Amino acid sequence: MTTDRSRAIHELDATVRVGKRGVEPVADEVASQLEDRQFVKAKFLRAARGTTETETLAADLAERAGAEVVDVRGHTAVFER
Repeated sequence: MTTDRSRAIHELDATVRVGKRGVEPVADEVASQLEDRQFVKAKFLRAARGTTETETLAADLAERAGAEVVDVRGHTAVFER
């Protein structure tokens, strides 16, 4: 990942929150946001995670939104088209 790209991703605010209803209800929102911007950052709240790894949830969300996972750190993931 390039330095400029890394900086841009780091400076993003999470614009999607994944809660107890899981990834399905927010997949359309991620897809919609990716029409207007290069990256979308999503935070996976404790209620969404349960015993599931953030990486697994991020992969599921990416598949449903037609996106790619760029980065996962802690409980936050970044997506792009």
